[in-house]
Amino acid sequence: MAKILKKLTFFVAIVTVLGSLLAACSSKESSSSTDSSSKEEVQGVAMKDYGVGKTFKATKPVTFSTMYQDAAWYAHKENWLLWSEITKRTNVSFEKTIVPMSDYNQKRSLLISSGDAPLIIPKTYPGQETPFVASGAILPISDYVEHMPNFLDKVKKWNLQPEIDNLRQADGKYYLLPGLHEEVWPDYTLAVRTDIFEKNNIAIPKTWDEFESALKKLKEIYPDVTPFSDRWSTTGNGGALGALLNYAAPSFGTVGGFGTQNYITFDQDKKKFVYAGATKEYKEMLTYFNGLIKQGLMDKESLSQTDEAAKQKFVSGKSFVISTNSQELVVMRDTMNKELGEGNFSIAKIAVPGGPEGHVMAGSRLENGIMINAKAKDDPNFIALLQFVDWLWYSDEGQELAKWGVEGTTYTKENGKRVLTSDINFLGLNPAGTKDLRVDFGMGTGTFAYGGTTDLLHSTMSEEEVKFQDEMHATKKAAPVNPPYPMEALDQEQATLLATPLMDTVRKNTAEFILGSRPLSEWDAYVTELNAKGMDKYLDLVNKAYKDYQKKMKK
Repeated sequence: MAKILKKLTFFVAIVTVLGSLLAACSSKESSSSTDSSSKEEVQGVAMKDYGVGKTFKATKPVTFSTMYQDAAWYAHKENWLLWSEITKRTNVSFEKTIVPMSDYNQKRSLLISSGDAPLIIPKTYPGQETPFVASGAILPISDYVEHMPNFLDKVKKWNLQPEIDNLRQADGKYYLLPGLHEEVWPDYTLAVRTDIFEKNNIAIPKTWDEFESALKKLKEIYPDVTPFSDRWSTTGNGGALGALLNYAAPSFGTVGGFGTQNYITFDQDKKKFVYAGATKEYKEMLTYFNGLIKQGLMDKESLSQTDEAAKQKFVSGKSFVISTNSQELVVMRDTMNKELGEGNFSIAKIAVPGGPEGHVMAGSRLENGIMINAKAKDDPNFIALLQFVDWLWYSDEGQELAKWGVEGTTYTKENGKRVLTSDINFLGLNPAGTKDLRVDFGMGTGTFAYGGTTDLLHSTMSEEEVKFQDEMHATKKAAPVNPPYPMEALDQEQATLLATPLMDTVRKNTAEFILGSRPLSEWDAYVTELNAKGMDKYLDLVNKAYKDYQKKMKK
Protein backbone atom coordinates (compact mmCIF):
# COMPACT_ATOMS: atom_id res chain seq x y z
CA MET A 1 0.00 0.00 0.00
CA ALA A 2 2.85 2.33 0.93
CA LYS A 3 4.50 1.57 -2.44
CA ILE A 4 1.25 2.33 -4.18
CA LEU A 5 0.96 5.66 -2.32
CA LYS A 6 4.58 6.51 -3.21
CA LYS A 7 3.94 5.72 -6.86
CA LEU A 8 0.72 7.73 -6.79
CA THR A 9 2.49 10.68 -5.16
CA PHE A 10 5.29 10.48 -7.73
CA PHE A 11 2.72 10.34 -10.55
CA VAL A 12 0.85 13.38 -9.16
CA ALA A 13 4.14 15.25 -8.88
CA ILE A 14 5.01 14.41 -12.47
CA VAL A 15 1.56 15.48 -13.62
CA THR A 16 1.89 18.71 -11.62
CA VAL A 17 5.29 19.49 -13.11
CA LEU A 18 4.07 18.69 -16.61
CA GLY A 19 0.98 20.76 -15.96
CA SER A 20 3.13 23.68 -14.89
CA LEU A 21 5.34 23.30 -17.95
CA LEU A 22 2.32 23.04 -20.22
CA ALA A 23 0.76 26.04 -18.52
CA ALA A 24 3.95 27.98 -19.06
CA CYS A 25 4.07 26.94 -22.68
CA SER A 26 0.40 27.71 -23.05
CA SER A 27 0.97 31.08 -21.42
CA LYS A 28 3.76 31.87 -23.90
CA GLU A 29 1.67 30.78 -26.89
CA SER A 30 -1.27 32.81 -25.67
CA SER A 31 0.91 35.92 -25.35
CA SER A 32 2.35 35.30 -28.79
CA SER A 33 -1.10 34.76 -30.16
CA THR A 34 -2.30 37.91 -28.47
CA ASP A 35 0.62 39.86 -29.91
CA SER A 36 -0.02 38.34 -33.31
CA SER A 37 -3.71 39.05 -33.02
CA SER A 38 -3.00 42.59 -31.91
CA LYS A 39 -0.58 43.05 -34.80
CA GLU A 40 -3.09 41.52 -37.21
CA GLU A 41 -5.79 43.80 -35.87
CA VAL A 42 -3.63 46.90 -36.48
CA GLN A 43 -2.65 45.57 -39.89
CA GLY A 44 -6.28 44.75 -40.60
CA VAL A 45 -6.88 44.16 -44.29
CA ALA A 46 -3.69 45.97 -45.33
CA MET A 47 -1.14 44.46 -47.72
CA LYS A 48 2.10 43.28 -46.17
CA ASP A 49 4.14 43.83 -49.33
CA TYR A 50 2.51 47.04 -50.63
CA GLY A 51 4.88 49.39 -52.46
CA VAL A 52 5.51 51.53 -55.54
CA GLY A 53 4.40 49.70 -58.68
CA LYS A 54 2.01 47.36 -56.83
CA THR A 55 -1.76 47.55 -57.05
CA PHE A 56 -3.27 47.91 -53.60
CA LYS A 57 -5.77 45.17 -52.82
CA ALA A 58 -7.26 44.73 -49.37
CA THR A 59 -6.96 41.17 -48.09
CA LYS A 60 -10.73 41.20 -47.47
CA PRO A 61 -13.53 43.44 -48.76
CA VAL A 62 -13.66 46.70 -46.82
CA THR A 63 -15.66 49.93 -46.93
CA PHE A 64 -14.24 53.39 -46.25
CA SER A 65 -16.35 56.50 -45.73
CA THR A 66 -15.57 59.52 -47.91
CA MET A 67 -16.93 62.89 -48.92
CA TYR A 68 -17.64 63.43 -52.60
CA GLN A 69 -18.02 66.84 -54.23
CA ASP A 70 -20.87 66.62 -56.72
CA ALA A 71 -20.72 68.87 -59.78
CA ALA A 72 -24.02 69.51 -61.55
CA TRP A 73 -22.48 69.13 -65.01
CA TYR A 74 -21.38 65.57 -64.25
CA ALA A 75 -23.75 64.64 -61.45
CA HIS A 76 -22.94 61.58 -59.33
CA LYS A 77 -24.22 58.19 -60.44
CA GLU A 78 -24.04 55.08 -58.31
CA ASN A 79 -23.54 52.86 -61.36
CA TRP A 80 -20.43 54.66 -62.65
CA LEU A 81 -17.72 52.35 -63.92
CA LEU A 82 -15.29 54.22 -61.65
CA TRP A 83 -16.85 52.79 -58.48
CA SER A 84 -17.08 49.19 -59.68
CA GLU A 85 -13.54 49.25 -61.09
CA ILE A 86 -12.07 50.62 -57.86
CA THR A 87 -13.79 47.82 -55.94
CA LYS A 88 -12.71 45.21 -58.50
CA ARG A 89 -9.05 46.19 -58.25
CA THR A 90 -8.76 47.06 -54.57
CA ASN A 91 -11.54 45.25 -52.67
CA VAL A 92 -12.57 48.72 -51.39
CA SER A 93 -16.05 50.18 -51.55
CA PHE A 94 -17.07 53.70 -50.58
CA GLU A 95 -19.70 54.87 -48.15
CA LYS A 96 -20.17 58.30 -49.73
CA THR A 97 -21.38 61.57 -48.26
CA ILE A 98 -22.36 63.36 -51.47
CA VAL A 99 -22.33 67.16 -51.24
CA PRO A 100 -23.13 69.69 -54.00
CA MET A 101 -20.14 71.76 -55.08
CA SER A 102 -21.82 75.00 -53.98
CA ASP A 103 -22.16 73.77 -50.38
CA TYR A 104 -19.01 71.68 -50.14
CA ASN A 105 -16.77 73.91 -48.03
CA GLN A 106 -19.52 74.80 -45.57
CA LYS A 107 -20.73 71.19 -45.27
CA ARG A 108 -17.16 69.96 -44.77
CA SER A 109 -16.66 72.41 -41.90
CA LEU A 110 -19.95 71.42 -40.26
CA LEU A 111 -19.21 67.70 -40.49
CA ILE A 112 -15.70 68.08 -39.06
CA SER A 113 -16.86 70.39 -36.25
CA SER A 114 -19.68 68.05 -35.27
CA GLY A 115 -17.45 64.97 -35.32
CA ASP A 116 -19.49 63.37 -38.10
CA ALA A 117 -17.03 63.73 -40.97
CA PRO A 118 -16.16 60.67 -43.08
CA LEU A 119 -12.69 59.19 -42.70
CA ILE A 120 -11.53 60.48 -46.11
CA ILE A 121 -12.10 64.18 -46.77
CA PRO A 122 -10.97 65.07 -50.32
CA LYS A 123 -11.18 68.28 -52.36
CA THR A 124 -9.38 70.34 -49.72
CA TYR A 125 -7.00 73.06 -50.90
CA PRO A 126 -3.77 73.90 -49.06
CA GLY A 127 -4.62 76.26 -46.21
CA GLN A 128 -8.19 75.05 -45.82
CA GLU A 129 -7.06 72.46 -43.27
CA THR A 130 -5.62 75.03 -40.83
CA PRO A 131 -8.88 75.89 -38.97
CA PHE A 132 -9.31 72.23 -37.98
CA VAL A 133 -5.80 71.60 -36.63
CA ALA A 134 -6.17 72.98 -33.09
CA SER A 135 -9.25 70.86 -32.34
CA GLY A 136 -7.44 67.63 -33.16
CA ALA A 137 -10.25 66.67 -35.53
CA ILE A 138 -7.96 65.84 -38.44
CA LEU A 139 -4.93 63.60 -38.58
CA PRO A 140 -1.34 64.92 -38.58
CA ILE A 141 -0.75 62.89 -41.70
CA SER A 142 2.98 63.61 -41.74
CA ASP A 143 3.28 61.13 -38.85
CA TYR A 144 1.99 58.33 -41.08
CA VAL A 145 3.26 58.92 -44.62
CA GLU A 146 5.74 56.05 -44.12
CA HIS A 147 2.77 53.88 -45.15
CA MET A 148 2.33 55.84 -48.39
CA PRO A 149 5.22 54.86 -50.68
CA ASN A 150 3.81 56.42 -53.88
CA PHE A 151 3.33 59.78 -52.19
CA LEU A 152 6.88 59.74 -50.80
CA ASP A 153 8.31 58.58 -54.11
CA LYS A 154 6.81 61.51 -56.03
CA VAL A 155 7.80 64.06 -53.40
CA LYS A 156 11.39 62.83 -53.65
CA LYS A 157 11.57 62.40 -57.46
CA TRP A 158 10.00 65.79 -58.17
CA ASN A 159 11.83 67.71 -55.42
CA LEU A 160 8.56 68.77 -53.84
CA GLN A 161 9.79 68.94 -50.25
CA PRO A 162 9.89 72.78 -50.13
CA GLU A 163 6.24 72.90 -51.19
CA ILE A 164 5.33 70.16 -48.70
CA ASP A 165 7.13 72.05 -45.93
CA ASN A 166 4.84 75.00 -46.63
CA LEU A 167 1.97 72.88 -45.34
CA ARG A 168 3.52 72.43 -41.90
CA GLN A 169 1.76 73.85 -38.88
CA ALA A 170 3.38 75.29 -35.75
CA ASP A 171 4.00 71.78 -34.39
CA GLY A 172 6.12 71.00 -37.45
CA LYS A 173 3.55 68.55 -38.81
CA TYR A 174 1.30 68.78 -41.85
CA TYR A 175 -2.34 67.78 -41.92
CA LEU A 176 -3.12 67.73 -45.64
CA LEU A 177 -2.13 65.30 -48.38
CA PRO A 178 -1.99 67.61 -51.40
CA GLY A 179 -2.36 66.67 -55.02
CA LEU A 180 1.13 66.56 -56.57
CA HIS A 181 2.07 67.81 -60.03
CA GLU A 182 5.41 67.01 -61.62
CA GLU A 183 5.63 70.57 -62.97
CA VAL A 184 3.81 73.87 -62.55
CA TRP A 185 0.60 73.77 -64.57
CA PRO A 186 -0.18 77.22 -66.04
CA ASP A 187 -3.68 77.43 -67.45
CA TYR A 188 -5.15 80.92 -67.15
CA THR A 189 -4.02 83.52 -69.65
CA LEU A 190 -5.30 85.82 -72.41
CA ALA A 191 -7.35 84.57 -75.34
CA VAL A 192 -7.10 86.73 -78.45
CA ARG A 193 -8.85 86.91 -81.81
CA THR A 194 -5.79 85.81 -83.76
CA ASP A 195 -7.61 86.37 -87.06
CA ILE A 196 -8.07 90.05 -86.18
CA PHE A 197 -4.42 90.38 -85.14
CA GLU A 198 -3.21 88.71 -88.35
CA LYS A 199 -5.55 90.70 -90.60
CA ASN A 200 -4.11 93.95 -89.24
CA ASN A 201 -0.48 92.80 -89.05
CA ILE A 202 -0.38 93.10 -85.27
CA ALA A 203 2.18 90.83 -83.63
CA ILE A 204 1.12 88.64 -80.71
CA PRO A 205 2.45 90.55 -77.67
CA LYS A 206 5.26 89.06 -75.60
CA THR A 207 5.23 91.74 -72.86
CA TRP A 208 2.60 93.89 -71.16
CA ASP A 209 4.03 96.96 -72.89
CA GLU A 210 3.59 95.23 -76.25
CA PHE A 211 0.09 94.23 -75.19
CA GLU A 212 -0.78 97.90 -74.56
CA SER A 213 0.63 98.86 -77.96
CA ALA A 214 -1.40 96.11 -79.67
CA LEU A 215 -4.60 97.32 -77.98
CA LYS A 216 -3.88 100.89 -79.11
CA LYS A 217 -3.58 99.74 -82.73
CA LEU A 218 -6.83 97.81 -82.45
CA LYS A 219 -8.58 100.85 -80.99
CA GLU A 220 -7.35 103.00 -83.88
CA ILE A 221 -8.62 100.50 -86.47
CA TYR A 222 -11.89 99.71 -84.62
CA PRO A 223 -12.79 102.92 -82.76
CA ASP A 224 -16.23 101.60 -81.77
CA VAL A 225 -14.71 98.53 -80.09
CA THR A 226 -13.15 98.35 -76.62
CA PRO A 227 -10.56 95.67 -77.49
CA PHE A 228 -10.12 94.13 -74.03
CA SER A 229 -13.19 93.19 -71.99
CA ASP A 230 -12.50 90.81 -69.14
CA ARG A 231 -14.25 88.37 -66.83
CA TRP A 232 -13.87 86.49 -63.50
CA SER A 233 -14.59 89.53 -61.39
CA THR A 234 -17.79 88.17 -59.84
CA THR A 235 -16.65 84.54 -59.52
CA GLY A 236 -14.81 82.95 -56.59
CA ASN A 237 -12.94 84.83 -53.88
CA GLY A 238 -10.22 86.53 -55.89
CA GLY A 239 -11.89 89.92 -56.05
CA ALA A 240 -12.24 91.98 -59.23
CA LEU A 241 -10.22 90.65 -62.17
CA GLY A 242 -9.41 87.56 -60.10
CA ALA A 243 -7.87 85.58 -62.96
CA LEU A 244 -6.11 88.49 -64.73
CA LEU A 245 -4.33 89.72 -61.61
CA ASN A 246 -3.43 86.15 -60.68
CA TYR A 247 -1.48 85.41 -63.85
CA ALA A 248 -0.21 88.98 -64.36
CA ALA A 249 1.06 89.59 -60.81
CA PRO A 250 4.25 87.46 -60.89
CA SER A 251 5.60 89.42 -63.85
CA PHE A 252 5.15 92.58 -61.76
CA GLY A 253 6.90 90.96 -58.78
CA THR A 254 3.81 90.56 -56.63
CA VAL A 255 0.67 88.45 -56.05
CA GLY A 256 -3.01 89.13 -56.67
CA GLY A 257 -6.42 87.85 -57.65
CA PHE A 258 -7.02 84.13 -57.27
CA GLY A 259 -3.30 83.72 -56.52
CA THR A 260 -3.52 84.87 -52.91
CA GLN A 261 -5.80 84.56 -49.93
CA ASN A 262 -3.84 86.89 -47.64
CA TYR A 263 -1.56 89.10 -49.79
CA ILE A 264 1.49 87.88 -47.90
CA THR A 265 4.63 87.37 -49.97
CA PHE A 266 8.29 86.86 -49.19
CA ASP A 267 10.92 89.48 -50.01
CA GLN A 268 13.89 87.37 -51.11
CA ASP A 269 16.35 90.27 -50.68
CA LYS A 270 15.23 91.35 -47.20
CA LYS A 271 14.51 87.78 -46.10
CA LYS A 272 11.21 88.72 -44.55
CA PHE A 273 7.53 88.71 -45.41
CA VAL A 274 5.85 91.84 -46.71
CA TYR A 275 2.23 92.77 -47.34
CA ALA A 276 1.92 92.64 -51.12
CA GLY A 277 -1.15 94.84 -51.25
CA ALA A 278 0.90 97.77 -49.92
CA THR A 279 4.05 97.40 -52.04
CA LYS A 280 5.31 99.52 -54.93
CA GLU A 281 5.14 96.42 -57.15
CA TYR A 282 1.42 96.05 -56.46
CA LYS A 283 0.92 99.75 -57.14
CA GLU A 284 2.80 99.42 -60.43
CA MET A 285 0.49 96.60 -61.51
CA LEU A 286 -2.64 98.61 -60.69
CA THR A 287 -1.20 101.65 -62.43
CA TYR A 288 -0.71 99.62 -65.60
CA PHE A 289 -4.29 98.35 -65.79
CA ASN A 290 -5.66 101.74 -64.76
CA GLY A 291 -3.78 103.11 -67.77
CA LEU A 292 -5.60 100.67 -70.05
CA ILE A 293 -8.94 101.83 -68.63
CA LYS A 294 -8.04 105.52 -69.03
CA GLN A 295 -7.13 105.05 -72.68
CA GLY A 296 -10.33 103.19 -73.48
CA LEU A 297 -8.37 100.01 -74.25
CA MET A 298 -9.96 97.99 -71.46
CA ASP A 299 -13.67 97.83 -70.72
CA LYS A 300 -14.61 99.44 -67.38
CA GLU A 301 -17.30 96.80 -67.01
CA SER A 302 -14.54 94.18 -66.76
CA LEU A 303 -14.53 94.77 -63.00
CA SER A 304 -18.24 94.20 -62.48
CA GLN A 305 -19.82 92.26 -65.36
CA THR A 306 -20.78 88.63 -65.20
CA ASP A 307 -18.66 86.03 -66.95
CA GLU A 308 -21.44 85.42 -69.46
CA ALA A 309 -21.63 89.10 -70.36
CA ALA A 310 -17.86 89.24 -70.94
CA LYS A 311 -17.90 86.05 -73.03
CA GLN A 312 -20.79 87.32 -75.14
CA LYS A 313 -18.85 90.46 -76.03
CA PHE A 314 -15.89 88.35 -77.11
CA VAL A 315 -17.77 85.74 -79.14
CA SER A 316 -19.85 88.41 -80.90
CA GLY A 317 -16.83 90.54 -81.89
CA LYS A 318 -17.48 93.41 -79.48
CA SER A 319 -14.06 92.70 -77.91
CA PHE A 320 -10.95 90.93 -79.15
CA VAL A 321 -9.23 89.87 -75.92
CA ILE A 322 -10.49 88.09 -72.77
CA SER A 323 -9.03 85.99 -69.96
CA THR A 324 -9.52 82.27 -70.43
CA ASN A 325 -8.37 78.79 -69.55
CA SER A 326 -8.18 75.67 -71.69
CA GLN A 327 -11.75 74.51 -71.02
CA GLU A 328 -13.28 77.94 -71.54
CA LEU A 329 -11.43 78.34 -74.83
CA VAL A 330 -13.20 75.21 -76.12
CA VAL A 331 -16.57 76.51 -74.89
CA MET A 332 -16.10 79.91 -76.55
CA ARG A 333 -14.92 78.34 -79.80
CA ASP A 334 -18.01 76.10 -79.91
CA THR A 335 -20.26 79.11 -79.39
CA MET A 336 -18.47 81.10 -82.08
CA ASN A 337 -18.76 78.21 -84.53
CA LYS A 338 -22.53 78.47 -84.12
CA GLU A 339 -22.76 82.27 -84.15
CA LEU A 340 -20.05 83.24 -86.66
CA GLY A 341 -19.70 80.03 -88.62
CA GLU A 342 -16.79 77.61 -88.50
CA GLY A 343 -13.76 78.96 -90.35
CA ASN A 344 -14.84 82.59 -90.08
CA PHE A 345 -12.65 83.36 -87.08
CA SER A 346 -9.67 82.07 -85.09
CA ILE A 347 -8.89 82.37 -81.39
CA ALA A 348 -6.00 81.13 -79.27
CA LYS A 349 -4.44 81.26 -75.83
CA ILE A 350 -1.22 83.27 -75.80
CA ALA A 351 1.71 82.98 -73.42
CA VAL A 352 1.29 85.30 -70.44
CA PRO A 353 3.11 88.57 -71.25
CA GLY A 354 6.27 89.45 -69.36
CA GLY A 355 6.52 92.48 -67.11
CA PRO A 356 8.97 94.48 -64.99
CA GLU A 357 10.15 91.29 -63.26
CA GLY A 358 10.60 89.51 -66.58
CA HIS A 359 8.85 86.36 -67.74
CA VAL A 360 7.50 84.82 -64.55
CA MET A 361 4.50 82.53 -64.26
CA ALA A 362 2.20 81.91 -61.36
CA GLY A 363 1.38 78.46 -60.17
CA SER A 364 1.97 75.83 -57.57
CA ARG A 365 2.75 72.16 -58.02
CA LEU A 366 0.38 71.39 -55.15
CA GLU A 367 -3.27 70.81 -55.88
CA ASN A 368 -6.34 70.24 -53.78
CA GLY A 369 -5.91 67.12 -51.72
CA ILE A 370 -7.15 65.07 -48.79
CA MET A 371 -7.61 65.42 -45.05
CA ILE A 372 -7.95 62.25 -42.98
CA ASN A 373 -10.32 62.23 -40.02
CA ALA A 374 -8.34 61.79 -36.78
CA LYS A 375 -10.69 58.94 -35.87
CA ALA A 376 -9.15 56.89 -38.67
CA LYS A 377 -6.10 56.03 -36.57
CA ASP A 378 -8.35 54.00 -34.25
CA ASP A 379 -9.88 52.07 -37.12
CA PRO A 380 -8.60 48.46 -37.33
CA ASN A 381 -8.07 49.03 -41.06
CA PHE A 382 -6.18 52.30 -40.70
CA ILE A 383 -3.04 51.09 -42.50
CA ALA A 384 -5.17 49.72 -45.33
CA LEU A 385 -6.91 53.09 -45.62
CA LEU A 386 -3.55 54.86 -45.96
CA GLN A 387 -2.38 52.35 -48.55
CA PHE A 388 -5.61 52.74 -50.51
CA VAL A 389 -5.46 56.55 -50.50
CA ASP A 390 -1.82 56.32 -51.56
CA TRP A 391 -2.68 54.02 -54.45
CA LEU A 392 -5.77 55.87 -55.77
CA TRP A 393 -4.47 59.42 -55.46
CA TYR A 394 -0.70 58.99 -55.88
CA SER A 395 0.17 55.85 -57.85
CA ASP A 396 0.52 56.05 -61.63
CA GLU A 397 -2.07 53.29 -61.97
CA GLY A 398 -4.62 54.91 -59.66
CA GLN A 399 -4.22 58.31 -61.30
CA GLU A 400 -4.64 56.83 -64.77
CA LEU A 401 -7.78 54.99 -63.69
CA ALA A 402 -9.26 58.15 -62.17
CA LYS A 403 -8.46 60.22 -65.26
CA TRP A 404 -8.88 57.82 -68.20
CA GLY A 405 -10.84 54.86 -66.89
CA VAL A 406 -10.35 51.27 -67.97
CA GLU A 407 -8.08 50.38 -70.87
CA GLY A 408 -10.08 48.61 -73.57
CA THR A 409 -13.36 50.06 -72.31
CA THR A 410 -12.99 53.83 -72.14
CA TYR A 411 -9.65 54.18 -73.90
CA THR A 412 -6.93 52.30 -75.74
CA LYS A 413 -3.21 52.84 -76.12
CA GLU A 414 -1.77 53.41 -79.56
CA ASN A 415 2.04 53.68 -79.72
CA GLY A 416 2.05 54.63 -76.06
CA LYS A 417 -0.59 57.35 -76.54
CA ARG A 418 -3.94 57.10 -74.79
CA VAL A 419 -6.90 57.38 -77.16
CA LEU A 420 -10.59 57.54 -76.17
CA THR A 421 -12.73 54.77 -77.58
CA SER A 422 -14.80 55.90 -80.56
CA ASP A 423 -18.07 56.47 -78.67
CA ILE A 424 -16.62 58.52 -75.77
CA ASN A 425 -15.87 62.25 -75.61
CA PHE A 426 -13.90 64.14 -72.99
CA LEU A 427 -13.44 67.93 -73.09
CA GLY A 428 -13.62 68.00 -76.87
CA LEU A 429 -10.95 65.33 -77.43
CA ASN A 430 -13.42 63.18 -79.38
CA PRO A 431 -16.37 65.42 -80.33
CA ALA A 432 -18.11 62.61 -82.24
CA GLY A 433 -18.46 60.55 -79.06
CA THR A 434 -22.03 60.11 -77.86
CA LYS A 435 -21.00 59.36 -74.28
CA ASP A 436 -19.05 61.57 -71.88
CA LEU A 437 -16.15 60.20 -69.83
CA ARG A 438 -17.23 62.21 -66.79
CA VAL A 439 -21.02 62.13 -67.10
CA ASP A 440 -21.40 58.47 -68.02
CA PHE A 441 -18.37 56.80 -66.40
CA GLY A 442 -17.24 59.04 -63.50
CA MET A 443 -13.66 59.48 -64.70
CA GLY A 444 -11.91 62.81 -65.06
CA THR A 445 -13.87 64.47 -62.25
CA GLY A 446 -12.52 67.01 -59.80
CA THR A 447 -12.49 64.75 -56.76
CA PHE A 448 -9.92 62.22 -57.98
CA ALA A 449 -8.30 63.31 -61.23
CA TYR A 450 -5.77 65.82 -59.92
CA GLY A 451 -2.00 65.62 -59.95
CA GLY A 452 0.39 63.27 -61.68
CA THR A 453 3.10 63.24 -64.28
CA THR A 454 3.35 65.86 -66.99
CA ASP A 455 2.70 63.07 -69.48
CA LEU A 456 -0.61 62.22 -67.77
CA LEU A 457 -1.54 65.90 -67.55
CA HIS A 458 -0.83 66.48 -71.23
CA SER A 459 -2.61 63.29 -72.25
CA THR A 460 -6.04 64.90 -71.94
CA MET A 461 -5.00 68.12 -73.64
CA SER A 462 -5.38 69.10 -77.26
CA GLU A 463 -2.27 69.62 -79.35
CA GLU A 464 -2.98 73.33 -79.14
CA GLU A 465 -2.95 73.25 -75.33
CA VAL A 466 0.21 71.14 -75.14
CA LYS A 467 1.90 73.71 -77.41
CA PHE A 468 0.82 76.47 -74.99
CA GLN A 469 2.17 74.51 -72.02
CA ASP A 470 5.49 73.90 -73.78
CA GLU A 471 5.84 77.58 -74.66
CA MET A 472 5.12 78.68 -71.10
CA HIS A 473 7.72 76.31 -69.67
CA ALA A 474 10.27 77.20 -72.33
CA THR A 475 9.96 80.97 -71.90
CA LYS A 476 8.93 81.47 -68.26
CA LYS A 477 10.32 80.77 -64.83
CA ALA A 478 8.07 79.84 -61.94
CA ALA A 479 7.69 82.33 -59.10
CA PRO A 480 9.72 81.23 -56.05
CA VAL A 481 8.01 79.25 -53.30
CA ASN A 482 7.44 81.20 -50.11
CA PRO A 483 9.03 79.67 -46.99
CA PRO A 484 6.65 78.34 -44.33
CA TYR A 485 5.47 80.42 -41.38
CA PRO A 486 3.25 78.11 -39.29
CA MET A 487 1.67 79.81 -36.27
CA GLU A 488 0.68 78.70 -32.81
CA ALA A 489 -3.07 78.46 -32.32
CA LEU A 490 -3.49 81.79 -30.49
CA ASP A 491 -1.36 83.67 -33.01
CA GLN A 492 -3.21 82.00 -35.87
CA GLU A 493 -6.53 83.10 -34.41
CA GLN A 494 -5.31 86.69 -34.10
CA ALA A 495 -3.81 86.63 -37.60
CA THR A 496 -7.10 85.37 -39.06
CA LEU A 497 -8.99 88.21 -37.38
CA LEU A 498 -6.56 90.73 -38.89
CA ALA A 499 -6.32 89.12 -42.34
CA THR A 500 -9.98 89.36 -43.33
CA PRO A 501 -10.50 93.16 -43.02
CA LEU A 502 -7.08 93.74 -44.61
CA MET A 503 -7.96 91.51 -47.56
CA ASP A 504 -11.34 93.20 -47.98
CA THR A 505 -9.63 96.61 -47.99
CA VAL A 506 -7.11 95.55 -50.61
CA ARG A 507 -9.73 94.07 -52.91
CA LYS A 508 -12.05 97.06 -52.63
CA ASN A 509 -9.25 99.53 -53.35
CA THR A 510 -7.75 97.37 -56.09
CA ALA A 511 -10.96 97.76 -58.06
CA GLU A 512 -11.22 101.48 -57.32
CA PHE A 513 -7.61 102.23 -58.28
CA ILE A 514 -7.90 100.31 -61.56
CA LEU A 515 -11.21 101.97 -62.43
CA GLY A 516 -9.91 105.37 -61.41
CA SER A 517 -12.77 106.00 -59.01
CA ARG A 518 -10.01 106.43 -56.43
CA PRO A 519 -6.95 108.22 -57.84
CA LEU A 520 -3.58 106.56 -57.46
CA SER A 521 -2.34 109.82 -55.92
CA GLU A 522 -4.09 108.55 -52.76
CA TRP A 523 -1.87 105.46 -52.55
CA ASP A 524 -0.09 106.63 -49.39
CA ALA A 525 -3.41 107.31 -47.71
CA TYR A 526 -4.54 103.81 -48.66
CA VAL A 527 -1.40 102.28 -47.09
CA THR A 528 -2.11 104.30 -43.93
CA GLU A 529 -5.60 102.79 -43.90
CA LEU A 530 -4.08 99.30 -44.07
CA ASN A 531 -1.86 100.11 -41.11
CA ALA A 532 -4.89 101.33 -39.19
CA LYS A 533 -6.49 97.94 -39.81
CA GLY A 534 -3.50 96.13 -38.30
CA MET A 535 -1.22 95.46 -41.27
CA ASP A 536 1.97 95.92 -39.23
CA LYS A 537 0.64 93.70 -36.43
CA TYR A 538 -0.23 91.06 -38.99
CA LEU A 539 3.24 91.18 -40.53
CA ASP A 540 4.81 90.97 -37.06
CA LEU A 541 2.88 87.76 -36.40
CA VAL A 542 3.87 86.30 -39.77
CA ASN A 543 7.56 87.18 -39.49
CA LYS A 544 7.73 85.99 -35.88
CA ALA A 545 6.24 82.66 -36.95
CA TYR A 546 8.72 82.47 -39.84
CA LYS A 547 11.73 83.11 -37.56
CA ASP A 548 10.47 80.69 -34.90
CA TYR A 549 10.03 77.98 -37.51
CA GLN A 550 13.53 78.57 -38.91
CA LYS A 551 15.00 78.22 -35.41
CA LYS A 552 13.00 75.06 -34.76
CA MET A 553 14.20 73.45 -37.98
CA LYS A 554 17.86 74.19 -37.14
CA LYS A 555 17.69 72.31 -33.85
